[in-house]
Amino acid sequence: MLGSVSRQRASVIANQRNFPEPVAVLAMGKVWRRSDVVAWIREHRPELAEG
Repeated sequence: MLGSVSRQRASVIANQRNFPEPVAVLAMGKVWRRSDVVAWIREHRPELAEG
């Protein structure tokens, strides 16, 4: 959903203060609501929301 970014870059983005809080933290990683991530993308990376 974040475009062509590396796993490391996605982690950096997800750890920003303005990124939505995860709804769960599992052994395999964090889990977010899709609607929260879509709203964040629309606000902070609108070029990805267009397509």
